[in-house]
Parts: sequence; structure tokens; C-alpha cells
Amino acid sequence: MKAFFLAFIGVVCAATFYVAWHIWRLVPSGWFLRLTIVGLFLAWMASFFFGFAFSEKVPYKAAIPLYQIGNTWLIAFLYLALAFIILDILSLCHLLPKGLLKESWAVLGVITGAVTLLLCAGGSHYHNKHREELTLETSKPLEKPLTVVLASDLHLGYHNRKAELGRWVNLFNAENPDLILIGGDIVDRSLRPVLAEDYASEFKRLSAPVFTVLGNHEYYSDVEGSEKFFKDAGISLLKDSFIDTLGIRVVGRNDRSYPCRPALWEILPSPVILPFTILLDHQPNKLGDAEEDGVDFQFSGHTHRGQVWPISWITDAMYEKSWGHLQKGDTHYYISSGLGIWGAKIRIGTRSEYLVLHINSK
Repeated sequence: MKAFFLAFIGVVCAATFYVAWHIWRLVPSGWFLRLTIVGLFLAWMASFFFGFAFSEKVPYKAAIPLYQIGNTWLIAFLYLALAFIILDILSLCHLLPKGLLKESWAVLGVITGAVTLLLCAGGSHYHNKHREELTLETSKPLEKPLTVVLASDLHLGYHNRKAELGRWVNLFNAENPDLILIGGDIVDRSLRPVLAEDYASEFKRLSAPVFTVLGNHEYYSDVEGSEKFFKDAGISLLKDSFIDTLGIRVVGRNDRSYPCRPALWEILPSPVILPFTILLDHQPNKLGDAEEDGVDFQFSGHTHRGQVWPISWITDAMYEKSWGHLQKGDTHYYISSGLGIWGAKIRIGTRSEYLVLHINSK
């Protein structure tokens, strides 16, 4: 993890120099104005790293805008870098006039304006929560037809605030669910805002039993504190364990961040006939395990499907299935792109969603 973070820092610093150099070249005025504009861009970058390192140490009310402003820089920076890379390629291929990328307020205005519009559109799209619906029929006995609401990656914290959680609770309750299952990463990377504003009181408004599993972000923040928060919020944690309820079995795996988690077959008992079984496993790795061990439905998250294009291409390449519905044999899977989000509340080419699962007997 440390090596990955250092590599990430190195890539970001190199790319930041590349973007800053292009901005410097495009500003047509003297040194003072160039230094001012590039300095503001670098200060914006510094707010991301400062917030990442010190958000827990600054006053609470200052940590909120620091987190939001700094993380917005990361996505703006991505698209500025992509814009300059494309323009450089076109220039090298002699498809753009020579000198177009030098001393031009017009070009700088078009690039920054386009990126700003893209970020605004992505922010609006993030707040439009998508309701995905899936119906499964089973030959296994059920007490009654079931409606289960499933969501993953709420990432509650300095950006997804208590009022936003309240809106999600209303969406869940509107489905009149029999169960609510959350596939990990309820907490973003800090329990500080979650506890300071009593987010637990919103969870207590949910109209059905709630079960969850640990995600990697619970380990990043404070796994013991997260477990206590779940208990206070009325959320039942399944940690390499299962519960039988309403005629079905809900299995929850500890996140693969935990180095000693058992294999799936070690968690499940092995009677001749299993009840209809739902598996919650935060990260969608080794999907074949669920099929081999007789699970009927697996729900995972974690990938966010990259949150923004073209990072979605990377997650699509990394995972057997990074988003959506999949069937392997008799086992169905749904990999969620997440209800919340890490970092800036912007989605481009992906969506924020929750799943309404109907389970009926044949």
C-alpha cells in the first residue's frame, strides 16, 4: 500500500508539472500574472494533499471545505492533463496551427471553461441516484416473496453529509423493503464527521432490518470505531458469519484487507440443501467462489466503476466484472458502482445507484 501511494504521488507530481508548464505557456502576460495563475493552480493541488494529511487536525468546520475543494482539484487536474495531452498529440501530428498552445487567453479560456462545464455536469449527475431493479426466481422455498434493497460505498464523511444520508434513507424506505443490505464502505475515511453530526440517527429511521459488511475504508478510518458506530446505528455487522432470516441466508465476508479472513467454504455450513443464499463481499474478487459454494446471489461494490471516465476503462480491465449484473451457472451477481463516492461528488460516465432485488418462488 505504501509503495502504491508513493508511486501515485510521483505520477501526480510529474503530471502536475506538465499541466502547470502548459498553463504558464498559455498566459500571454508578464511573469507576475503567470506566477499568480500557476501559483493558484499549485495551491489548489496543495489543498488536496494538505487535506489528506491534516483534515483530522484542523478545526472541524475548516476540514469540510478543505476536503471538498482539494478533492475537486484531483478530477479537474485529470481532465486538464487529458486536454493538454490530446492537444500536444494533435500539434505533433500537425493537425493544429503552430503556436496555438502559446500565449493565448482564448485557448486557455476554452480549455478551463470546458473542464468547468464538465465538472458541473458531473456534479449534477452524481446527485441523480439511479434505481436499478432485478427480479430472481428460485425453486428454493421462501416464507414469502421478498424485496431487498442493496447499496454499497456510501462513503459518509466530510462530503456525503447527514442531509444527503437522510435523502438516501427516504429512497430506501419508499421501497417498503423486507431487508436492507449494505455492501461495505459506509464510512469514507474518517469517523469524525459521522460521529460529530450523529449520522446514526438517520440510519435508525430505516424501516427494515439492516445488515452490512466491512469494506476497505472501514479499515482506513478505524475498524473498531466503525463497528461501534454500526451498533449504535442499529446496523448488524456480518463479519465472516451468516444469519438466517425470512427464510433466506445472508452471508457477510470480512473485507479482503483483513489478511486472515477464512475461505468462503469455511464460513458456510454444508447441508444437502442450502436455503436461498445472499453473499455480501465488498470487493468483487474471485467471483467463482460463490458459484462453487452454492451461493444464489452475490452483491459487491468497491470499484465505483472508476467514478469518472476514463478511469472506468481501468476498473473494467482490472476485474472480471467491475459493474452490473452477471450470471455464472446458477449464481447471480451484481457489482454496484456505489451509492456514494470517494472524493469530489462528481460522476462522469458512471452512475450512483442502489439495487432493488425481488426474490420470488417459482
